Amino acid sequence: GCSEKKVLKPVQRRELAKGIQQDYRVSQRRSCRLVFLQPSVYYYHPHRRDDKALRMRLIELSNIRVRYGVQRLHILLRREGWKDNHKRIYRIYCEEGLNLRRKRNKRIKSARSRVPTNGIASSLHECWSMDFMSDALFDGKKFRVLTLVDNYSRKSLVLHSGISIKGEDVAEILKNVTFEQQAYPKRIKIDNGPEFISKALDRWAYERKIELEFSRPGKPTDNAFIESFNGSLRDECLNVNWFLSLEDAQQKLDVWKEDYNSYRPHSSLGNLTPNEFIENSQNMQISLF
Repeated sequence: GCSEKKVLKPVQRRELAKGIQQDYRVSQRRSCRLVFLQPSVYYYHPHRRDDKALRMRLIELSNIRVRYGVQRLHILLRREGWKDNHKRIYRIYCEEGLNLRRKRNKRIKSARSRVPTNGIASSLHECWSMDFMSDALFDGKKFRVLTLVDNYSRKSLVLHSGISIKGEDVAEILKNVTFEQQAYPKRIKIDNGPEFISKALDRWAYERKIELEFSRPGKPTDNAFIESFNGSLRDECLNVNWFLSLEDAQQKLDVWKEDYNSYRPHSSLGNLTPNEFIENSQNMQISLF
């Protein structure tokens, strides 16, 4: 059989008609009939509008939402008031090389070039960092731990254990934490796990105007604060305890969190505990007024 693909697109048929005219010296009308192309389509010239602003915003969103595909980027653009349909968004998405691949060649620079910001914060609740850890009970049954830290005070806000923690569970936990803290963060740094790119978490953050910052795939140093915290949790709690059940694990995590926030000194905080650092910061703000 023929290895060449069928000529279906109008642009391809137009070029084929022009080739027939040159090679066989036939009229335009006859060449159009041969390739089943309407004369009006042959003479048509597209008039595309300027999409420079849309293109720039799409690139900007893809730099922030590192693991979002074209469908979710289109939803974000719709939220901002852009009226362009999904076909235009997809065309620009492909032209700019923003396509995300599950297994990328290292030489391909599609999503690998998206660089997130650092997690440095200058005030309380300005930036939180969140991640997952894994461990096992005494019988080998796996469980996970959701960790959440305030980057400014280094305070541990959440240590939640569970066999299966979904995106809806993460959103519910954050809802409870923000209620306890009586404050919302301006942004949360997370990786590209399935729980963090879920629609439930995205909706929760969008409704509260919280920015989700995604680290680059395979770059844990992009979220250095939570990686440092996870190392302390691993060395000081998970590796030194024997967990008989999920309830036992949660109880020991709660004890360690209280010790971490109220007793353990932090060199990055001038050897203060997170609670002491927060108290000093609040007293300093009061004294300024």
